[in-house]
Amino acid sequence: MRSFDIPEHFRSPIISMVKAKRKEMDSRKLDFSPAVLDFGTVKIQLARHFGFCFGVENAIEIAYKAIVENPDKQIFILSQMIHNPEVNEDLESRGVRFLMDTQGREMTPLSEVMADDVVIIPAFGTTLEMEDQLREIGVDIGKYDTTCPFVEKVWKRSDKLGGDHFTVIIHGKPDHEETRATFSHASKTGAALVVEDLKEAHALAKMMSEGAEGFDSMFQGRTSTGFDFNRDLKNIGVVNQTTMIASETQEIADILKKASKGFANTKDTLCYATNDNQKATLGALEEGGADLVIVVGGYNSSNTSHIVEICEKLKPTYFVRNELDWGENGELNHFDIHKQEIVVTENFLSETHEYQHVPTILLTSGASCPDASMERVLYQILNYFPGGKDVDSVLKIWSDKTS
Repeated sequence: MRSFDIPEHFRSPIISMVKAKRKEMDSRKLDFSPAVLDFGTVKIQLARHFGFCFGVENAIEIAYKAIVENPDKQIFILSQMIHNPEVNEDLESRGVRFLMDTQGREMTPLSEVMADDVVIIPAFGTTLEMEDQLREIGVDIGKYDTTCPFVEKVWKRSDKLGGDHFTVIIHGKPDHEETRATFSHASKTGAALVVEDLKEAHALAKMMSEGAEGFDSMFQGRTSTGFDFNRDLKNIGVVNQTTMIASETQEIADILKKASKGFANTKDTLCYATNDNQKATLGALEEGGADLVIVVGGYNSSNTSHIVEICEKLKPTYFVRNELDWGENGELNHFDIHKQEIVVTENFLSETHEYQHVPTILLTSGASCPDASMERVLYQILNYFPGGKDVDSVLKIWSDKTS
């Protein structure tokens, strides 16, 4: 797999070393157990897969290339490049302006965009309607298009489904940029419908068997123009927003398959990176030993939220953006994915000192989180457990043991 030119301030020599060693020893990705770094006073488990995926690295490389190549031009991004505050804030500090927020609400009027300006399409892609608007202005939308190749794969599959007279059921969050983009592309060639979760899938399957009562209210604004309940739910195929839980997408597909007359197999549209990160999370949890989990990433990151969701079913889990979420008195400001708000936990790690064993903390992140953020969080944790071995010696011990 090709390597990307990522700004140095997003990299981490510690994380890079661990990842490189894991890749060397397990090139086929068969081992999903975590790497265990034993500092003596605390053990840190690093999940087998985490951090920037192929699509994110590709997007970041293109975005920073656009900045270097266009020093005298206005540079815009349609919405957040990826769902990580450090990356987006860094781009803004370099003069890049956002046209919309993540919900599609205007931040910079499109009227300010001129034909010779640079417009970067984010990793999530964009709608056909927005592409048309930019073309009307005269913008070259292909030059700095960072749409993830795996998102484009979903679009191509959706295109084929529509051409074969199958309705595209999209498992995704209705207000997410990627889901809106996939819905737009899927609607070009056929009927499309967005289903958010298992509850809605069960309700839809029941309607498909018993009748359309409640369909319009449940799926209002989430069907393609001219959608006909009786006609468009006979033959279906399920694709997903690539950051959703892969097993849930499969479960939704299985539920709807039983209720449909014709069903297209779309397993090939699942994103490998999302799948690997989720398998690595489960692998680490199944390995056991972790007393708690810290997940690092943007609060509005869908793939990171799903990692949190997986972890919190088994272990106390804390979702942080970076090391700055720690307070001066040891409290932790972390995100509750259910309340969708920041909550504060006092004396966050002090209880681990009461354990009868050396505490073990599983550390992982979403696909849009820089390794540098993970490194800083790791050091923040180590500050709570003084007197342990230094990082270099721990890495050497782990590497020698792994070889």
